[in-house]
Amino acid sequence: MKTLMIYGATGYTGRMAAQHAKAVGLDLILAGRSADRLAPLAAELELPFRVFGAEGVTADALDGISVLLNFAGPFAYTAEPLMRACIGTGVDYLDITAEINVYRLAESLNLEAAQAGVMLLPGVGWDVVPTDCLALHVAARVEQPQSLNLALQVAGPMSRGSASSVSEIIGAGVLARIEGELVAAPDQPPREFDFGAGPKLCVPLSFGDLVTGWRSTGIPNIAVYVHIPDAAFPEGDLSLLPEGPNEEQRLAHRALAVAEVVDADGSVARSVIETVNGYTYTPLAAVEAARRVLSGERRAGFETPAHLLGVGFAETVAGTTITDF
Repeated sequence: MKTLMIYGATGYTGRMAAQHAKAVGLDLILAGRSADRLAPLAAELELPFRVFGAEGVTADALDGISVLLNFAGPFAYTAEPLMRACIGTGVDYLDITAEINVYRLAESLNLEAAQAGVMLLPGVGWDVVPTDCLALHVAARVEQPQSLNLALQVAGPMSRGSASSVSEIIGAGVLARIEGELVAAPDQPPREFDFGAGPKLCVPLSFGDLVTGWRSTGIPNIAVYVHIPDAAFPEGDLSLLPEGPNEEQRLAHRALAVAEVVDADGSVARSVIETVNGYTYTPLAAVEAARRVLSGERRAGFETPAHLLGVGFAETVAGTTITDF
């Protein structure tokens, strides 16, 4: 049986993923930096574990592993050493990041990974699975798609890890894809999107969809926006935040995204995807993606969820609906 390693298994989302992966019967090894944190979780789940830092990963650390699923953010610090280690050891790499620079890194390593027979598949959580599949779904509704606008609605409290990752995304600056090229767009204005309950003002933000949307759909012009309700984005020392929302908070806030595609004739197709809370969605989608990769659904090089696993992959998580307008 092929073996999955969950790195960052003791984090807020990693722990939920480890519990789910165990429940669905995957052959699993937990990993992370802290033996003190890993040992109790490994004992609870009756699983083996390995201790190493991403920056010091060795071939021995990945011995016998088929797929590494990275939950340790900010991914700006963990993705590159783990990707390079996976390429060097023949292990497929998956993660759950929305940080655009990780996707740019995966793109830059595409040829090297392909030559090594290794797949790089970032973004198997809530962003970018629902938005990537939604983009492909809406693109199929028009004859000649020319531009894609995506907007995400962040509702409810953020986890400590997500807040740190959003800080990395903000630090990347505002980008857009224009005629196939990723370019700086500092003057891109906010605009309104309707997630199904009236227009909401959304600000531009450089999520990984600027890379995945292009690769999955081939649409040359892409912009990404986000609507963050009042007080949803925390301020101050992020390390002092709670680890993440509790179950009651997750149940109270479902996740939404909208995609608009403009055809060559100027017509617009719009669809909305609604799912369970992003923190509930991510471990389910990530483990299912890993399971499918372990079963042989893989292509060497840089891949995206919708391109690899199909337009319907987002809807494999129960409670997900797509509505066309």
